[in-house]
Amino acid sequence: MAGCSRGSLPTWMTAAASRVDLTGGAVSPSHQGSPSPSPSGPAPAAGADQELGMFERALSAAGAAFVSAIIVNPLDVAKTRLQAQAAGVLYHYPPQVAALGPDAILSEFRCSPSCTRGHIFGSEPVCPPDCFQYKGTLDVFLKVVRQEGFGRLWRGTNAGLALAVPTVGIYLPCYDIFRNWIEDFTRSNAPGLTPYAPLVAGSVARSLACIACSPIELARTRMQAYKEFRPGVKPPGMWKTLVGVLSPLASSSQSVQNYRVLWTGVGAQLARDVPFSGICWSTLEPIRRKLLGLVGEEGNAASVLGANFAAGFVAGSLAAGATCPLDVAKTRRQIEKDTEKAMRMTTRQTLTEIWRSGGAKGLFTGVGPRVARAGPSVGIVVSFYEVVKYALHQRNAS
Repeated sequence: MAGCSRGSLPTWMTAAASRVDLTGGAVSPSHQGSPSPSPSGPAPAAGADQELGMFERALSAAGAAFVSAIIVNPLDVAKTRLQAQAAGVLYHYPPQVAALGPDAILSEFRCSPSCTRGHIFGSEPVCPPDCFQYKGTLDVFLKVVRQEGFGRLWRGTNAGLALAVPTVGIYLPCYDIFRNWIEDFTRSNAPGLTPYAPLVAGSVARSLACIACSPIELARTRMQAYKEFRPGVKPPGMWKTLVGVLSPLASSSQSVQNYRVLWTGVGAQLARDVPFSGICWSTLEPIRRKLLGLVGEEGNAASVLGANFAAGFVAGSLAAGATCPLDVAKTRRQIEKDTEKAMRMTTRQTLTEIWRSGGAKGLFTGVGPRVARAGPSVGIVVSFYEVVKYALHQRNAS
């Protein structure tokens, strides 16, 4: 990732992650006496980035995460349902038909009112189990809407927001700070290592965010994976889901150690998210620099935001596709309801089981909605993050 020349980037952009100037003018660095950038090396970070503290960065990232989580949640539901189905989760239980009564039969065991494959049970048609099997992303959308209602596509949104805001609020600010530190250090001591700053900073920042927010990720995965079959019963929310994870261990004397179950799958999550961040940022930064170099000094806010979104979209899509097997392993570990088995499972064992049972197809279950979710999500977060940071900087400057 070679540095851009002075003439190829606008002066109001940083070298590592070019910032947005909504007026199209220059942002003067706030640190006086800074050394002038070399013609062939990256420019120093601009004041819009350096002046913001941890709180402002976290606020910017949290706003970006909030918007992204709401928009892409249906794709997250589709991905989790496909992966859970491949792991053996059933979405149709024929033995329960007689116990639920005729009203429940129509609402819970008809894939759609127009389905002609139903068998008559009593006075109502009941669809065969394969009508409830998901065959792809669009099929998940259609069947969830028909069987559970349109709002179920946003199942787990509250957990997603509770997860996304603190996760990204830790992740992006730490990435910014770590990247600036690493680039400043390597530029002076080991210039050949400077291109790897985004990869290292992204991996370390993501690790911190994953460990801090893993219990919420566990709750969201379970909320999205399981369907509520009892008529008129509202599916459990985030806190009830977490209580349900802990309840089988309530009688155990080792109460402190039992809380480890809330971090079930954190190893698989780290194995997924750390490479994801490394791939994403090491891909995003050079693409963004190239696009912003084409924009030049004459670029307006829309073109700069477009460059950030495009770079994020491409980088997020590539990283999501490459790490899909680890996402499948994470989902399988987190939906395991046998607590003792879940505590014994390892990421390597889970990947081996998936390979033996489903081969490459099993390892890439849900890759379509995962890629479709990650591309726009990264693009939205990166673009929104830059805009809010600039707005906060302008407010502080005034």
